[in-house]
Order: sequence, then structure tokens, then C-alpha cells
Amino acid sequence: MREPLVEHDLALGGVRTRALELEGDGPPVVLLHGFADSADTWRRSLDLLARRGRRAVAVDLPGYGHADPLEPAGSVLDQYRAFARATIAYAYDQGNRDDNVIVAGNSLGGAIALKVAEDPDLPLRAIVPVAPAGLDMPRWFGIIERDPFVRALLAAPLPLPEVLVRTVVGEAYRALAFAKPRAAAAEVVSSFTNHTRTREAVANVLANGRRLLPELHVEGFDLDAIEVPILLIWGDKDRMVAHSGARHVIDAQPETEYVLLDGVGHCPQVEDPERFVAALEDFTMRQTAAST
Repeated sequence: MREPLVEHDLALGGVRTRALELEGDGPPVVLLHGFADSADTWRRSLDLLARRGRRAVAVDLPGYGHADPLEPAGSVLDQYRAFARATIAYAYDQGNRDDNVIVAGNSLGGAIALKVAEDPDLPLRAIVPVAPAGLDMPRWFGIIERDPFVRALLAAPLPLPEVLVRTVVGEAYRALAFAKPRAAAAEVVSSFTNHTRTREAVANVLANGRRLLPELHVEGFDLDAIEVPILLIWGDKDRMVAHSGARHVIDAQPETEYVLLDGVGHCPQVEDPERFVAALEDFTMRQTAAST
């Protein structure tokens, strides 16, 4: 039976946000998107999880999509960690409370997954960081700011029509996030640009990145403190975050499982959702079996 996808508003940890949620069986899966993205990045994966009858929830992180903006002061990563904790608590409460939560996150979301896993008191079963940012020198933000499409957009002297802004953002997204940019599905690109319709919105997203960048470095993670199973997923054609960063997690946690997807870029959940969900599903089922 295919579970229906429900889109609704939530308040999590004092932050108003939007959720895409599936009812279903098994441990709840929390899905955290990456920088400049939104919960919509998980729609293809949620469709596949729905066909498997899985319980899952994807949320907009503060500062992106339909969520409240970041607080103007204080650590950005601490804000995301607090928000993720509240999301985990929500997912756990909505489940049958016998199943702890699996957190999967892409890029920035992967970094957040690693950070929340440092907390032994959370009801976590496992984490699935997908191309997590920050483990090696986080090249992703410099690449974004140097992108010629983005530079031209920000330098334009006059207000630009929405269609042009979305086209420019979409071209940058294709070039940076996908192994095969021209093969990126039009609906995926449109979904990504739906939340950056104006030059001001683009500038705000980049401002979030500048605040976050100093906090994203390998010394900011306490990988030795993680006590839950880890599945790392990366694309071998990732232009944004080098998959060599996996060594930091594997050195600290030798039992880490590592899946390197050939021919895939920075966002496996949209570029190859079938292989991404297959890896997540196999891992989830084995973690569930191990706990019974």
C-alpha cells in the first residue's frame, strides 16, 4: 500500500517550518536537506519510501524554504542542532515509541546528522549522512560564490524578473549539484528554484552560508562520541564536497558503512533516488532486525 504524502506546517523548537510527512511502519526517518535547499529535495525519495510503507518526515531548515529565518545572533550550527533535536523528538512521538529515529541528511543536513549523533540522550537508532559538509575543507561555498551565473545575478544593476532569477539559480544548481547537469530533471530544478525567486532571496541564502562557513570544519565534530550506527553515502562525482572526507568518519568509527555511488554528484536523493533509497532501506531493515 502506498502511503499518502502530507504537507503541513509545524512548530519545532520554537521555529515555524513546513513538513512533508509519510505515515507508515518501521523506525521514523527524519530527512534534513542541504544548504540553499528545502524539504522538496526529498520528494522523489519520499515517493519511493511511500511505496515501501515507510514512516518519514522531511522539514525545511531555518532560513530556507518556508521556515522561519535564522536567529540573527549566535552559532548557526547550534541553531540547526537544536532544531534537529526538536524534529527527532517530534518524529519519535509520532511513531509507536518503540522505534528510535533514523536521521538522514544531505550536505549541511549530513553535518547536522553527525552533530546530533554526538548526543547520547536522543532517541536515535542510526544516522545516514549523505555527502556531509565540513569534514574536509568545505569547498562548496566558495564554488557557489564564484559561479559565474551567481556572480552575474548579484552584480546586475537593475531589478530582475523572477523568471530570469530562477533560470540563473537553476543553471548554477545544475552545474554544481549534478554529475550530468543537462540530465537533471526540469521538475527537480524548478522545485529547487521555487524558494529563490528574487535577487534578495539569493543574497539572503548566501549570507546564511557566510555565517555558517566558519563553523563547518572537521575539528567542530566530536566523531568519537557517536554511539549509533552510521551509513555514509556519497556520489563519486561530487563537485561540492570531496568524498575523501569520509575518511574522518571511518577513522573515528571503523564500523561505519560506506556506499560510494558511481556516476552521481552531490545530491543522490534527486539524481539517483532509486539507489539512494535502496541503500537507506537495506540499512534501515538491518538496523531494525538487529534491535529485535
